[in-house]
Amino acid sequence: MPAAIRRNTLLTPVELDEMRRTGADVTVLAVHSINPYTGQPTFTGRRIEGAIDTQAYTDFQSPATFEGGQRPLPKIADLQESARRWGLRSESTIVVYDGDRSMTAARAWWVLKWAGLPDVRVLDGGFPAWVAAGLPTTDKVSEVSPSEIDLSPGHMPELDADSALALGKKGVLLDARIRPNYIGGPHKPDQPPRGHIPYAISAPAPDNVTDYGNFTDAATLKEMYRAHGVDGKTAVGVYCGAGMSAAHTVLALASIGVDAAMYPGSWSAWVSDPSRPVITGADPV
Repeated sequence: MPAAIRRNTLLTPVELDEMRRTGADVTVLAVHSINPYTGQPTFTGRRIEGAIDTQAYTDFQSPATFEGGQRPLPKIADLQESARRWGLRSESTIVVYDGDRSMTAARAWWVLKWAGLPDVRVLDGGFPAWVAAGLPTTDKVSEVSPSEIDLSPGHMPELDADSALALGKKGVLLDARIRPNYIGGPHKPDQPPRGHIPYAISAPAPDNVTDYGNFTDAATLKEMYRAHGVDGKTAVGVYCGAGMSAAHTVLALASIGVDAAMYPGSWSAWVSDPSRPVITGADPV
């Protein structure tokens, strides 16, 4: 069962290739982006044959707002227009991939599930894993037949600021940012406060993957999150800086059969209200 649960969320390159070769109804989305820290594009000019190009920071989010944070969820009408242009259909298995540890692919996965697509999975290890497996790539842009799919919001559990704080008190609230951002500390007057939501536990999303960029094995993920209080019974929520790394952790938890809610606005929305408490240091409170 653990392998089946993982396969319903993550596909290896060999598994995806086999599905396509045996005629399964599969639609592949390539999630491209510009690395916000290096300014370098993740797209190399080549893609999996038949993959449809999408953009992480335009297709799967709206422009930043004061209340919604740096990466609010996309407007459902805009996402539906894109999904129709990509030819998405509810009966198809949607597989998303990126070129960098599935960080942006996880956001796409979460957004598409949130919009009501029933079978969305992530290519484990992304494009680098596909290439490492010796599978073919192309520089040709895919031709797509548009669809008439209807999407609706709210199909994934969400948190807002109040419910995130409440969950931290009675359940497990995970902070998926790197640990220095969780610990926080001094900040410039024109910069937002640094630290974490009260009761949140530091669980950096990069720990979900190996040095090769694929998600670590189920036993390791279970033990890692068990140490954070995730026992399969207690309610779990996740936030990060702006809803990207949090989606990665929700995906990792889903791969071991744990459902978790996400705070889409995350820290960037939390600190928009100066009355909200900010905890600094390595302890939850």
